[in-house]
Amino acid sequence: MDLGIKGRTALITGGSKGIGFAIAEQLAEEGCNVILVARSADDLAAARDKLLKKWKVDVRVRPADLSNQAVIGELAAEFPDIDILVNNAGAIRTGRLDEVDDPTWRGYWELKVFGYISMTRAFYALMKPRGRGVILNIIGIAGERMRADYIAGSTGNAGLIAFTRAMGGESSKYGVRILGINPGPVLTEKLMMSLKKTAKDKFGDENRWQELTQSMPFGRTIRPVEIGAMAALLVSDLSGYTNGEVVNIDGGGMYRQS
Repeated sequence: MDLGIKGRTALITGGSKGIGFAIAEQLAEEGCNVILVARSADDLAAARDKLLKKWKVDVRVRPADLSNQAVIGELAAEFPDIDILVNNAGAIRTGRLDEVDDPTWRGYWELKVFGYISMTRAFYALMKPRGRGVILNIIGIAGERMRADYIAGSTGNAGLIAFTRAMGGESSKYGVRILGINPGPVLTEKLMMSLKKTAKDKFGDENRWQELTQSMPFGRTIRPVEIGAMAALLVSDLSGYTNGEVVNIDGGGMYRQS
């Protein structure tokens, strides 16, 4: 299926690994040029090389710490003409209320919650006069299925869901679409390492990590490509009337009764 985004340009934060890189791959496969933003210059260079080996698109990289508000302004000035913004940078640690102190909580929110909001503010202002553009927020299922043992993440994700829906209610006036995806557990390198460690601690064998996923929907985690494919569809013109929506991708886990 041709999504009709060939030749467009997408800026993807947290784009060097995991979900961000999976989205970059899907967009590049569709002929979309990509700008990858992440903290590590080495990881960005490796990601760029992987993309250029497979697809003939323009791939640019920009090391940046998006918890720094000044950097966000620099990105908007450097890349004012992007067609697609994918907010993906940042993760929030697990922990209950008495386990996550204020400095820790605020530190994680600075990157993910306020980072998404500030990036949207900066690039939405550039998209509005042009009358086109798409902003996609990669949020997380804990914003819908709240967890006390992930209190900072659940609360932050719920706020970003509300932010996405509220902005989508306005953005159609200016020809801009603002959307979100709530992934469940995605088999990134980080999750794989965590599962292997748990399997080694529990079973004495890290190679038994798949046994830990058997209670999940379909008996497995989410494949990164499944998030990437949905992202590519949502930012394309084939989803041109989809706006203000946040798509849950967790295999139906949030509706399970046990």
